[in-house]
Amino acid sequence: MSITDPIADMLTVIRNAQGAKKEKADFPASKIKEEILKIIKRHGYLVDYRRIEDGKQGIIRTYLRYVKNKKGVITGIKRISKPGRRVYVDKENIPHVFGGTGFAVLSTSKGILDDSNARRMKIGGEILCYIW
Repeated sequence: MSITDPIADMLTVIRNAQGAKKEKADFPASKIKEEILKIIKRHGYLVDYRRIEDGKQGIIRTYLRYVKNKKGVITGIKRISKPGRRVYVDKENIPHVFGGTGFAVLSTSKGILDDSNARRMKIGGEILCYIW
């Protein structure tokens, strides 16, 4: 089975695992996924993530964060730019996700950045996803 959008697959695995109140979620590893997870962790939406070598591509194991009564910290994840429709923004039009309570992840010429760092560096790019 081939996956046409591995980033959307990763976001769906995280969303479903949190909905099922799982402690961890596993999916195939890649460098771009690790960069996205690094940003999500820095914003406090994940406890941690770890790359597990399996002799092939590798696996990323994410440890999900919950608050009281096992309520997930991530209330929503949405893939914006898809293989069939790429969404780009310039430095003036970087979106504020839910008035600043969430964040956008962008792929820029300086690497994978969140919306606040992209605004600070005054660079635009491809919007990968929104997380709130």
